Amino acid sequence: MGSYNLLKQKPHSERQRGRTPIPDRDLHMKRLIWLVLIPLLASPAWAAKRITVGQLEDLLHSLEQAKKTDSEVAAELKQIELTEELTRVTMNTLVRTVPGPMTLEQIYVLEARSADLIPPESDLPATPTPNTATQQAIVAKAEAYVRGSFDQLPFLTATKATLRFQDNVDAVAASSGIVGSAREVDTAPAFSNPVSFVHYVNAAVTPVESEHGIEKPPAQKDKTAWGENKMIALEEPDPNLGAVFQEARDAGTIQWLRWELVNGRQVAVYSFAVQKAKSHLTVDVCCFPNVKQTGVARFYTSLSAGAVAGSEAAGGGGGGVTGNFQTSTTWHNYKTIAPYHGEFFIDPDTGIVMRMITEAELNPSDVVHQVDTRIDYGPLKIGNKMLVAPMRTIVNTLVIPNGDSGAGGYSTRRTLFIAEYKEYK
Repeated sequence: MGSYNLLKQKPHSERQRGRTPIPDRDLHMKRLIWLVLIPLLASPAWAAKRITVGQLEDLLHSLEQAKKTDSEVAAELKQIELTEELTRVTMNTLVRTVPGPMTLEQIYVLEARSADLIPPESDLPATPTPNTATQQAIVAKAEAYVRGSFDQLPFLTATKATLRFQDNVDAVAASSGIVGSAREVDTAPAFSNPVSFVHYVNAAVTPVESEHGIEKPPAQKDKTAWGENKMIALEEPDPNLGAVFQEARDAGTIQWLRWELVNGRQVAVYSFAVQKAKSHLTVDVCCFPNVKQTGVARFYTSLSAGAVAGSEAAGGGGGGVTGNFQTSTTWHNYKTIAPYHGEFFIDPDTGIVMRMITEAELNPSDVVHQVDTRIDYGPLKIGNKMLVAPMRTIVNTLVIPNGDSGAGGYSTRRTLFIAEYKEYK
């Protein structure tokens, strides 16, 4: 596995110049501290290396030449972060030579985490930027498509298959206390290392319904103990193209960005931003803990046991704790209407929106830091009609699993959702 030179020592003479000699015991303690710190600093979460897609290809080629094992290659990929989009075309090329499933898993993670980025410049069309009139004409075609076709989609059902990838930061422990109250939450340990990499967790297949392009909430209430099970759930359907396009149009912020290729076809990419006053983008994430503490805890030693604990301390040895102190945890959703920005990917000939990206603008003090959604649309045949509907979504999230109780010093958890829609009817 590669390593990073994170600790650069000064020359010996410079380190010692003008300083009082360090006693041997203090020097020994300092060495022990460094031995503890170095593994932490070298862990993937601390030392993520930002590279381009081209550099990723070179890295995988060099690891293949060195005959590295599946676990060794996967370990390398856990330590990098892409600065460009890993497109599906490039990913399909890379996975042909991967040494095994662990490497394949990390390539899926890299694809999802880079889904909202710009592809490498070599993958972008060399077509000149169109003039202002042409840019406006493309937007007008998209508006006509959204209002005349997408917003008129019939009632549809589909199967949504979702893969969940998540890092392994645990949520806060549920409930505890001297008298015991940990009944409502599973507190069994899940993962041992609180700072680690994103990995595959599970898959779920659910039926979905939509009408006029708007996905409906599930008919039955989800009884899963989200949050308590150390996972989150997105309880609001994916952003709707019709609503987002109208709000972006009303905000007057749709601006030309670039040409790009989607499924081998040249599309026009436009940026937009919607301020909170005009936004209806609901962010609804379940669930986060609210920890409450009540009662009193009295600690005692062997000398104070009789005075503090009385008969409770009989045979208790050197010391302990008595009292009725306990904590309890309740769970709540984070829900807000957020301003947002994003991009539309528009077919310049038909006005069909082939992709939409929305990125919620959330406060750094909130328990939810990031909800970025990319929706890819594609053709489907229903009866004798050709329609365009969501085919794939990628959602990047970042939350504080400890909720409001983690305000003093929190860890964050990243969860990626990759979903595909099939069996439209």
